[in-house]
Order: sequence, then C-alpha cells, then structure tokens
Amino acid sequence: MTKIQINNEVRDMTVEEQAEFDARQVTAPTALASALAELRNKRNKLLSETDYLGASDQTMSSAMTTYRQALRDLTNGLTTVAKVKAKQFPTKPEA
Repeated sequence: MTKIQINNEVRDMTVEEQAEFDARQVTAPTALASALAELRNKRNKLLSETDYLGASDQTMSSAMTTYRQALRDLTNGLTTVAKVKAKQFPTKPEA
C-alpha cells in the first residue's frame, strides 16, 4: 500500500484511494509521451503535405522518398524529452 499524508497524519491508503491513485498513474501522460505526441503531430502534418505525390498519376523523386522516410523514422530511438526536443526535422526537397 502507498502511504498518504492528511493533516500531518501519515497512513496507508484505503483500497479505493489506492485504486484511484493507480488509475491516475496509468492514465497521466508523462513528459516524454507528451513530447513524442507533439513531435508526431508535426511529423504527420509534414507527411500529409506530400501525400499527393504518392498518387498513381504522380512521380515521386528519390529525394522526396528519402525525405518522407526520414520523417517516418524521426521518432526512432527517442527515449528522453531532451532527445525529442533536440530532434531536427529533415529539409523538404523540391517536389
């Protein structure tokens, strides 16, 4: 059981308090999860801006293919908030 302090008294949490505490721990977004979500949102926007190049009546250059792959790989190996914040987006080539 987890200890709780109320009015300078330390005691064990009740079963209900423990369940609520545990639920909050599982659902509360961590700083890393939030940073990754923000990075993915920006990455997805950039990918969607070039989705039309994948249509059957378009020809995608190798530079654009490389750019899109770099965007998809952007989140690989990011295990800390500092790494997420330091990540640089690739430069978009001419279409």
